Amino acid sequence: MPRTIWSGAISFGLVTVPIHVVSATEDHSIRFHQYHLEDMGRVRVRKICELEDREVTQGEIGKGYELSKDTLIAVTDEELREMPLPTAKAIEIAAFVPAASIDPLQVGDGYYLQADGQVAAKPYKLLRMALERSAKVAIAKYAWSGRERLGLLRVSDDAIVLHAMRWPDEIRSPQELAPGVVEVSEDEIEGAQALIDHMTRDTLEGSEFVDHYTDALAEVIKAKREGHALPAAPEAAAPAGQVVDLMSALEASVKKARASRGEDGDADVHELPAKKTTAKKAAKKTASKKTITKKSTAKKTAAKPKRSA
Repeated sequence: MPRTIWSGAISFGLVTVPIHVVSATEDHSIRFHQYHLEDMGRVRVRKICELEDREVTQGEIGKGYELSKDTLIAVTDEELREMPLPTAKAIEIAAFVPAASIDPLQVGDGYYLQADGQVAAKPYKLLRMALERSAKVAIAKYAWSGRERLGLLRVSDDAIVLHAMRWPDEIRSPQELAPGVVEVSEDEIEGAQALIDHMTRDTLEGSEFVDHYTDALAEVIKAKREGHALPAAPEAAAPAGQVVDLMSALEASVKKARASRGEDGDADVHELPAKKTTAKKAAKKTASKKTITKKSTAKKTAAKPKRSA
């Protein structure tokens, strides 16, 4: 079981749920140390006191706020723990909102909230089941590591999960990154939707969702340890040319997606069910299709596209 990161309680109206916070994720990355290349001596980061010119231990180190160049305000960990702040010792739920209303950019690392003993079992289960049935998530505030934070509580199986969140003013506006004015046809949109359908998965399982970098790095370390030649790098794929015909590119992409899933048959991009439109728009759309989809077959006239499983 992972170690406890923080202990406190969930404040849910007048209900208090004592909890332990534990990490919900694991880091399987391969770690390196820094070494002096000439003699392979270990290079370490040492904490040196500038006034005494000596290395100090962790127990001698505290926090301080630089008020000015010559004025430093020392703040102890105990003073931070005893701050007159409701969220210093509790994850205080402020509201419940639909999960879809949360911008994923605001959501950060996840932690499991573990009920702290039998006394917390019933209120913990009450909150979990209420959240599950409401199909909502809870927005809470809490104070960790010297600052008040925003958090999201949701249900995962039989556990309550806390996600750290960024405050709304910490999210930059993407408006200045938007591309200039560009026209996209309905046929191209429908082609992209067809590709999405063929690339849709029920779960994130399969070789596409494996950390191949860590596996390759482990092979390099194994080869060097055993004195073997390093694994050969795969040949780089030929760079794709500039996409001129989006419809052709979409059809080729659908064909590739179907082949990767072991599906047979043509890979033409078919239209979605027709939408109601005015006679003028319909005429314009028909003219556009004549110039774009010259490779249409008899199957292209089917009333409804055949969807893959």
